[in-house]
Amino acid sequence: VSTKKENDSTYHSKIRLGEKYHTIYIYYDKNTISIDFLKSLIGNANESFFETNIETIPSLLTEINAYLIENGYPFSRVKLDFLKKSSTNKSLNAELVIESNSERTIDKVIVKGYENFPKSYLKHYLKLKTEKALNINTIKEKVKILNSLPFTSLTREPEILFTKDSSTVYLYLQKRKSNIFDGFLGFGTNEASGKLEFDGLLDLTLNNNLNYGESINIIYKSDENEQKTFNANLKAPYIFNSPLGAELDLEIFKKDSTFTTVSQSANLFYQINNQQILYTGLTSIQSNNLIDGNPLLNIEDYNSTFYNLQYQILKPQYNNLLFTNNFILDAKVGFGSRKNNNQKANQSYYEVNAYKIFNLNIKSSIFFRANSQGIQSEDYFTNELLRFGGINSIRGFEENSLLATLYAFLNLEYRYNLSPSVYVHTITDAAYLNNSLENYSEKLYGFGFGLGVLTKAGVLRLNYAIGKSEDQKFEFSNSKIHLSLNAKF
Repeated sequence: VSTKKENDSTYHSKIRLGEKYHTIYIYYDKNTISIDFLKSLIGNANESFFETNIETIPSLLTEINAYLIENGYPFSRVKLDFLKKSSTNKSLNAELVIESNSERTIDKVIVKGYENFPKSYLKHYLKLKTEKALNINTIKEKVKILNSLPFTSLTREPEILFTKDSSTVYLYLQKRKSNIFDGFLGFGTNEASGKLEFDGLLDLTLNNNLNYGESINIIYKSDENEQKTFNANLKAPYIFNSPLGAELDLEIFKKDSTFTTVSQSANLFYQINNQQILYTGLTSIQSNNLIDGNPLLNIEDYNSTFYNLQYQILKPQYNNLLFTNNFILDAKVGFGSRKNNNQKANQSYYEVNAYKIFNLNIKSSIFFRANSQGIQSEDYFTNELLRFGGINSIRGFEENSLLATLYAFLNLEYRYNLSPSVYVHTITDAAYLNNSLENYSEKLYGFGFGLGVLTKAGVLRLNYAIGKSEDQKFEFSNSKIHLSLNAKF
């Protein structure tokens, strides 16, 4: 180093920096850090040292420190020490020094704000278990999925209290309105009489009123064809604080004075993660003919038993009050038999329901739904045929007016948000049905438009659709109007 004064305010200096080093060899203790982890960062790592460029040291030490935190050492420090020149080549040698206290585990989880939050969800839904290695980032990511539950939400980020010998996780939650009332009123013109006819549905869901995470769903539906349906469903997750839940279902269907069908189901389910559920169970069906002496209708008394397997996946759409779910897949199969007049027939059935919302931008989206259901049997009775049609399947047709042994339908909507609380959409539906009992098949179509409004009471929807078969012309007399309200309380 040399310095020369040029004037009273200026100096001229020459500094020799010496030789520039590009490579560093870092030695480490294999008992403090996993060699597999180091190989994922540095491919040339061996059991005693690894080689890297000097420019990568800051990011490399950050990655190593994050790894230690994830493995239960939140107060770890990582640094390079004993830096010296290599005697064999133009490089540097250093030792990786890790300073950490004893491993930290989750000793206790405390919920603030919603103290009656079902604790089984912490263990099985979040997989947030005590005596497990404490990872701050993992805890934050896990807790975010609580927003997918209908009955609670986060009010702030989780916090961790560290004491000398324990670690306590604090969760800040609030209970939110999750009971749902859904009802619709449909009306259209009867093709035979030309009179205006009405149909409707009442759908009530009670969620977590006992602070157990349970849900009770009750549905009553009255159709234009003098059909009435009553359905009651009870779902209880994590029974006896185990990973298994139970579901009971009762459905009663009555077709005017022709027949009644009672279906009872009992299922056990396992929540794989916060989005996926696997079900298995038993379904018993009993149907009674109410008009003896009319063989033309092909209605018979029968009893059926099915063993079921079902898989369900649901991906919510956070912070969207109009469309709360982005993707759903629900697939179910059943195998069993039907008994009638001491005769037994083997049967099987399947049901697949899926939908997806493709968000094009902040205002526009495309809704796509596909549904199919079928029953396989040696022969069929009228009172065991599948029924569909209406607002929840192919729109523009009367509720449950279409009979089939196999059907499939597609719903396609283009949705445009006029504001955060108002949207309009198109209706394009197509369906295929096959009726093996009457030996015919048919293609059906429905077209129309709809409007949705988020009110203080809930989401109010209005649909107008015209339905037609493949060889039928469009006629406004075949149109249907459906008005529905989905309210939370």
